[in-house]
Amino acid sequence: MQARLADAEGFIEHLGVKIHYEVHGDGGPTILLLPTWTIIHKRFWKMQLSYLARHYRVVTYDGPGNGRSDRSLSPDSYGQSAQMAYALTVLDATQTEQAVVVALSRGANWALELAADHPSRVLGTIVIGPAIAGSRAALDHPAPNLEASRVPEGDTDPQAHWAKYNRQYWLENYDDFLWFFMGQCFSEPHSTKAIEDGVGWGRETSGAVLVAESEAQRPSKEHLEEWCSRIRSPLLAIHGDQDHVIPMERSEQLVARTGGELVLLEGGGHIPLARDPVRVNLLISEFVERFRPPTPRRRTWSRWDRRRKRVLYLCSPIGLGHAQRDLAIARQLRQLHPDVRIDWLTQHPVTRVLDEAGERVHPASRWLANESAHIESEADEHDLHCFQALRRMDEILVSNFMVFNDLVTEETYDLVVGDEAWDVDHFLHENPELKRFTYAWMTDFVGYLPFADGGDREALVAADYNAEMIDHIARSPRLRDRAVFVGDPEDIVDERFGRDLPMIRDWTEAHYDFAGYVTGFDPKQYADRAALRAELGFHPGERVCVVTVGGSGVGEDLLRRIVAAFPEAARRVSGLRMVVVAGPRIDPASLPRQAGLEIHAYVPRLYRHLAACDLAIVQGGLTTCMELTATGRPFIYVPLRHHFEQNFHVAHRLRRHGAGRRMDFDDITPDSLAEAIAAEIGREVVYRPVTTDGAARAATLLAELL
Repeated sequence: MQARLADAEGFIEHLGVKIHYEVHGDGGPTILLLPTWTIIHKRFWKMQLSYLARHYRVVTYDGPGNGRSDRSLSPDSYGQSAQMAYALTVLDATQTEQAVVVALSRGANWALELAADHPSRVLGTIVIGPAIAGSRAALDHPAPNLEASRVPEGDTDPQAHWAKYNRQYWLENYDDFLWFFMGQCFSEPHSTKAIEDGVGWGRETSGAVLVAESEAQRPSKEHLEEWCSRIRSPLLAIHGDQDHVIPMERSEQLVARTGGELVLLEGGGHIPLARDPVRVNLLISEFVERFRPPTPRRRTWSRWDRRRKRVLYLCSPIGLGHAQRDLAIARQLRQLHPDVRIDWLTQHPVTRVLDEAGERVHPASRWLANESAHIESEADEHDLHCFQALRRMDEILVSNFMVFNDLVTEETYDLVVGDEAWDVDHFLHENPELKRFTYAWMTDFVGYLPFADGGDREALVAADYNAEMIDHIARSPRLRDRAVFVGDPEDIVDERFGRDLPMIRDWTEAHYDFAGYVTGFDPKQYADRAALRAELGFHPGERVCVVTVGGSGVGEDLLRRIVAAFPEAARRVSGLRMVVVAGPRIDPASLPRQAGLEIHAYVPRLYRHLAACDLAIVQGGLTTCMELTATGRPFIYVPLRHHFEQNFHVAHRLRRHGAGRRMDFDDITPDSLAEAIAAEIGREVVYRPVTTDGAARAATLLAELL
């Protein structure tokens, strides 16, 4: 799912070639994000678009040969004059009189000519890794021979692979070239996702298009020097010092000729806007702010008690379990610091729980891209490849981090608590200079684990993500002022992070404090089940089965199978009453109705119904399973296929507690589920006890930071 969709879009046409453009946002100066080499399309700006559009007006378009634009095989469609025409026509079609022009690599040629020949349209120019004419002596690889017929055989020099940069190879081995070239573009460690994105975008065009583009008119060094002599508007060049495609000397020469400014990104490759998006976003924003019309500055001074601490609490919206435990921790924290003010930065459905609890949800939450919606968009029939879904959430995570960074830049907080706030934890470690507060990280699992059917590639990528996290902590060991594991050391799986990487439990014990599990309620309060059942309206003689699949919409397929099994289960279990809780993101009206079956949209304090039931059928999320374990109720759990946390981490905890009966979704039929319900309902169970002081212990660990 994209972090942001266009506010307007359309097509322009030049010399019979249709070009697709988009407009995002409407405030402040306009930014024109130019295309680059046709091997990728405008989605390469995905890490910038949402943030920039929140502050400015942004125009972007697909260059010829990729995306939603035409894939012409005429070289004239790709020449310098045609590229200039596309840019100017898009500006006219979007009624853009002036713009800050931003370009990557080959797009720098079009940006520079725009600034030189159309100065009234260009406020300023930003070029990133500019692929402009110049001496090739500084390149680490030989000059590409586009006329070569084949790659030399028997040459073990890795740089010889640049021989793949030729027309014949593009036509015969295009996919192999994509993997090679994108690997050169992303020289930074842990770039697996960026490389995969580039290869995927490259597959949307063809070797034949690249051949046509390579035969087009290109600007010479003399053209470049002439443009530079006439550019009067500000220019910023951004270049990674580990760029394997274009030497940073190109940017140095460019700023020397234009009087511009150069920012070198240490360790950066050719496309830092993907691998260092936060830094690039801030550099673009800082540059564009020069062109915002001045407005009178207004400051408000408030007389507030500096002894009153402010906490910003980040609660993961993927499911509702985080909300319950975080509210419990917040209540305990207020007991230790009665005057503490807690603001919440989070999304639906968590905001609904917080509103009902009377908590203050920060207004900036409205700018967050919805992570739950993304997770739902990734799900198939009771199948959610959680790890890959998180990887594909990269643009949403960077968008949400930028919201967070704006907030903590404008307001002062003494403590930030991130309960599985993956965006904040990752990008703070990537940009530690942005930390201006005490920071606590919380999670109930550590380590991405691959599935066997994902093969060697999934094992490699999962290990690479784990290695990056380990590297983050090693490089900035004090960025997390406290890391809290919601559970005990024994709750951690007995697995490695990957080949040649540490054991997960050993590493976690060395880097985390342990709070024990946080139930969010005291199970002892519901020891009198008869009284609780009467309070909830469960009648004597009824055998109540509660069905719930969490706060996201991923569980709808499981609900339908359970509902389909109800008639057979009712035949086998006398007095069966099934209470189905669809959750806040599934429409109860979409589920079939039957006598003896009741369906609810949302049930506050659902743990009370679970404590009172005779049986529960749940998905496989940690919170619900542990609530049932804590209250000693029999339950059936059905983990989502390919959900590594439910299948590995949660299943490990449940085995440790001796809790629950696991069923696989593929094995569920009306008969098999009815048989399981009949066997499990009302069964006496004995589980390993669940700690009941986890919220207090976690709050104490946080309070020490205040």
